[in-house]
Amino acid sequence: MRPGPDFSGPAFFSALPCGRVMSRGLAVLAALAFCAGANAGGGDGFKPAEAKSGRVALGVLGDPARFQGVTGQQTTTRLLIVGWGQGGLDRLLQTMGPKPMLGLGDQVMPPADIAKGAGDDFLLAVNQAVANFKGSMYVRPMGEMNGHWNYYCAYEKSGQSRGPAFATAAFRKAFARIYLAVHGGPGVNAKLAKLGMPPFRGALAANSNASIVWNPQGYGSPDLPDNSAQAYFPGDAYVDMVGDDLYYINGKAEWAAADALYKAHPGKPFGFPEWGLWGLDAPAFVSQMADFVKTHPRTKLIVYYNGNAGSIFDIASKPGSRASYKKLISALG
Repeated sequence: MRPGPDFSGPAFFSALPCGRVMSRGLAVLAALAFCAGANAGGGDGFKPAEAKSGRVALGVLGDPARFQGVTGQQTTTRLLIVGWGQGGLDRLLQTMGPKPMLGLGDQVMPPADIAKGAGDDFLLAVNQAVANFKGSMYVRPMGEMNGHWNYYCAYEKSGQSRGPAFATAAFRKAFARIYLAVHGGPGVNAKLAKLGMPPFRGALAANSNASIVWNPQGYGSPDLPDNSAQAYFPGDAYVDMVGDDLYYINGKAEWAAADALYKAHPGKPFGFPEWGLWGLDAPAFVSQMADFVKTHPRTKLIVYYNGNAGSIFDIASKPGSRASYKKLISALG
């Protein structure tokens, strides 16, 4: 998504849909539970699809039952974005379908502090929640890190640096620490030592069921060389999937940037952890997503950002796009 709308103001945050919780402190479990509703077991009509190998996983940020009714999509992946320090992760994961995506969003400390171990208590909780879930899942730490609206971005909207504690080098170390903590197992502290980071505090379960998603935007905002996606890349050893967030905004979507990000990491599965329509009905955009998936075979996941009923993203209010989605996207799963 190329820089365009201002994501930093109150109008943006008031429009954030259920499932996307961007707090400056602890996210409130009760609010997320309200958003999750009864979707864990399909009590309101949501019947999660079984995750199938060899096909693209279809996901949604929003109410999966309502989305299924609107589009016919059999959702395998529900995205919820939690604040740094969020509790009750075991319960949340049970509301998110057979292959959840847990987004680790806004946090109360700079990336440099995470790299130094200040966030280890929360990372231990994430590690244990992944172990308890047992099934395959995605963990998406600090998505859209090259967007100024995120606390962990290295730059202000103006292009001014936020300082060494937020530098891209600090982010890369923080991401690697998160990766190692989530996967856990023996040898974590030796790997941290090689990266110049202190040992992890606490015993970590060995988790082979989690895929860690590194998820920039194709273009940085601000669009500076030092705020490019690649500036935040921690290295192949600390990334399981590469993702791009892509929206149709102001009459366009940055497909060239998505294609470039795909090609930059030929050894990694690719996904769109968020994609959607920013207040516009654009069936051609939906068709282009279907074409991208078919022509880019490493694309394994697309998660539509639908939000609440009546939000600017809600596909129910976009009849052309809804019809295109039902015909072209739902058939991919």
